[in-house]
Amino acid sequence: MPRRRLPEWFLLLLPAIIVIAAVVLIPLIFSLYSSFTPYKLTRPSTLWKWIGTYNYEKILTDAKFWAAFGRTVLFLTIALNVEMLLGLGIALLVNKVTWGQRTLRTVLMFPMMFSPILVGFQFKFIFNDNIGLVNNVLQSMGFNVALPWLVDGKLAMFSIAFAEIWMSTSVFAILILAGLFAMPRDPLEAAKVDGCTPWQSFRHISLPFLMPFIYIAMTIRSLDVARAYDIVQIMTGGGPARRTELLWTLMSRTGYVDARMGLANAMGYVSILLSIFFTVYFFRKLSAARAEIGMGG
Repeated sequence: MPRRRLPEWFLLLLPAIIVIAAVVLIPLIFSLYSSFTPYKLTRPSTLWKWIGTYNYEKILTDAKFWAAFGRTVLFLTIALNVEMLLGLGIALLVNKVTWGQRTLRTVLMFPMMFSPILVGFQFKFIFNDNIGLVNNVLQSMGFNVALPWLVDGKLAMFSIAFAEIWMSTSVFAILILAGLFAMPRDPLEAAKVDGCTPWQSFRHISLPFLMPFIYIAMTIRSLDVARAYDIVQIMTGGGPARRTELLWTLMSRTGYVDARMGLANAMGYVSILLSIFFTVYFFRKLSAARAEIGMGG
């Protein structure tokens, strides 16, 4: 009886399947399992003690977790809306440029090419209390008080949001600019002939066409902001007094400082719900926007 050979397509995909299993699937299963244990890095034997949903029940009554959750949602909401408005404005301005537009499009991509860690160090220096660029500029304008940008809770959150917005507004600008390039000119010309003002043409023709591109950018950015860590950790470390602590900095502190890895993994799986919620929300908005302009649901 001849031996049954494995399909060629499976043999070709086998190396990729092994790598994905080793890098993604196995750690994912391990982290999910450990979230049901009291696993502590300093006590490896705790990995084999099953405690069921205790970690998840603890999270639901943990004020620090919900405070970080609320800050993450607030941070995400502010960052996405400001980036969208700035990106829309930049895209509209660049679209009007007739000379040097390719250069401007290239320049637009520079901020998103920087590592978040590098951006964090850059803005940590810019907002430094004593030698920071912002306080030096303010003092040269006559303000004699050095503002504690990274020490005061509200100012620290503003500083982090400013750094995040500076780095990622270009995502919105580039995608919206692509939408402007793809937009048909006939409806705009017809609206102009009918006597519509520039605002009316933008509000009722250009903006509905651009909304799918905006929702694509929001979907991408919501996943990034929901797991924001690098910039926050570099600039404030979650301080002062945890007033800039977001979900992923809290998980890092719980898992690697407090060594409570089981609880940290449980926090991670709860926070995934935030990412899934925003992804589904923006995907539905994207489908509705595509259907509105006749591109299909």
